[in-house]
Amino acid sequence: MSSENPVNEQRRMLVVATGAVGAVGALAAISPLFISMAPSERAKAAGAPVEVDLTKLEPGMLITAAWRGKPVWILHRTDEMLGKLGETADLVSDPDSKLPMQPDYAKNIERSIKPQYLVLVGICTHLGCSPTQKLEAGEASGLGADWSGGFFCPCHGSKFDLAGRVYKGVPAPANLEVPPHQFLSDSRLLIGDDVARS
Repeated sequence: MSSENPVNEQRRMLVVATGAVGAVGALAAISPLFISMAPSERAKAAGAPVEVDLTKLEPGMLITAAWRGKPVWILHRTDEMLGKLGETADLVSDPDSKLPMQPDYAKNIERSIKPQYLVLVGICTHLGCSPTQKLEAGEASGLGADWSGGFFCPCHGSKFDLAGRVYKGVPAPANLEVPPHQFLSDSRLLIGDDVARS
């Protein structure tokens, strides 16, 4: 026969059950606090690398992606566009990309990893305006017969060639920025991370 009173046994069971329910309730009450402390999807996206699909980007086309709240242009340059880069070398302020406006792997005439793909932050280095795309050469661009194609900032008249190099004699002090990036495959670009660059 048990030495403990059945009423005491019931009381002990009731105390244990109440404690368990209380613990579960406390966890349920504080879990929203911990969830709210985690960064939101928007906050993660603001600084996280951005993956871009290049399968539909045909030669001569430009698409815009958003990275860290900035527009990033991806231009699929044609052979003709690439040929124009040599023509503008004497007209631009920093033809060899000596100013640190690009990662080391983009310090070349094309300012890119793969010559046909140009990746630029679409913000003018003068006062932060957004230049317009004037990719077509000549009179069709509205910038004169000698225009080789590139980007034009209508706010203060800064001009950039098809590699984002700034022309001499304009207000912008430096080339357009090339963000860190890498190619995950022939058709996938990752903007914002170049650690495992291929």
